[in-house]
Amino acid sequence: MEAGVIGLGAEHLDGKEYAVVSETIGAAMEHGMNMMDVFMPGSDVRRKIGRAIKNNREKFILQGHIGSTDINQQYDISRDVATCRRYFEGLLADLGTGYIDFGMLFFIDSERHLDEVFHSGVVKYAEDLKRNGVIRAIGASSHNPVIARKIVETGIVELLMFSVNPAFDMMPSEKDVLDCVEGGFDKSVMLGMDAKRMELYQTCEKLEIPITVMKTLGGGKLVSPAHTPFARPLTVGQCIHYALTRPAVASALIGCRSGREVEEAVACLTADPASLDYTEAIRGMGAGFQGSCVYCGHCQPCPAGIDIAAATKYLDIALLDADVVNMGAGQHYRELAAHGSDCVRCGSCESKCPFSVPIIGNMERAVQVFGV
Repeated sequence: MEAGVIGLGAEHLDGKEYAVVSETIGAAMEHGMNMMDVFMPGSDVRRKIGRAIKNNREKFILQGHIGSTDINQQYDISRDVATCRRYFEGLLADLGTGYIDFGMLFFIDSERHLDEVFHSGVVKYAEDLKRNGVIRAIGASSHNPVIARKIVETGIVELLMFSVNPAFDMMPSEKDVLDCVEGGFDKSVMLGMDAKRMELYQTCEKLEIPITVMKTLGGGKLVSPAHTPFARPLTVGQCIHYALTRPAVASALIGCRSGREVEEAVACLTADPASLDYTEAIRGMGAGFQGSCVYCGHCQPCPAGIDIAAATKYLDIALLDADVVNMGAGQHYRELAAHGSDCVRCGSCESKCPFSVPIIGNMERAVQVFGV
């Protein structure tokens, strides 16, 4: 399955007239936004989505969630297998499709959630769905980097849906980022990239488990002058660009409710690179980024043709786990058009890096690690 780098989160279509749903999904399809997440348990919105994609089902990669319910007339979670089955079969019927591409184990944010899903009939149900061709692959959604890493290390999950944006990445891993969406950000704790989050992204890259991104805009707060934790609001394009530069991220999903919002999202793909620069926002939060590569691409272009951000990303993963040197990240590194051995040590990259990363030293280390 090949996903467009920008996908559609369908939550904001809930409660909308069919004309709005059809227009939004039609615009997404026109612009190549083929990854779509449908976690909402209500039949009304799911039937409208099904109607909108009826003649183009094969053009979409759908994420459908196992455990998303509305038992109490609101979004709710169930780990009861019979209930999960009823709502998932309802999803298939509402969408009018015989299969879902990714059956997503829904909302696993704590050790209790992890135990409820992976030591119960829920995961067996998902495996049965895959075995019978009702889902093509098993995924899971989480907002907690520690729990998410445990999920991907089970060997069962083939895709992770995770909340990624620069503000969340600066929150300590023990904080519930959904509280930030509801109540605002505590800037006093946002002093640098949380190590647990980076370890999660690197682990997913190492295990070749792609990430689809939710909360790309932080529930809209990052693009709001009144609610952003940064000195100024980010743009939609900057938030998308940030998400796409994280290791393992395959597609950044954006909640759109009109064709215009779809066009605003995909505009970043042809935008002036300078307009997508997010580094000033995160550099102003503290000293925690100094010396650490955030894969922003400021160092480009390299006169030797090295994709410095990609080379550094694969080096970081190899330093985390030497087993990937001859597989996964190591293979991806060797497939680059130029390598650390091509570095001419001109210093152009280091003069442009906003975080004082020792890039020349990293290229030398890459040669030591990968042999080229």
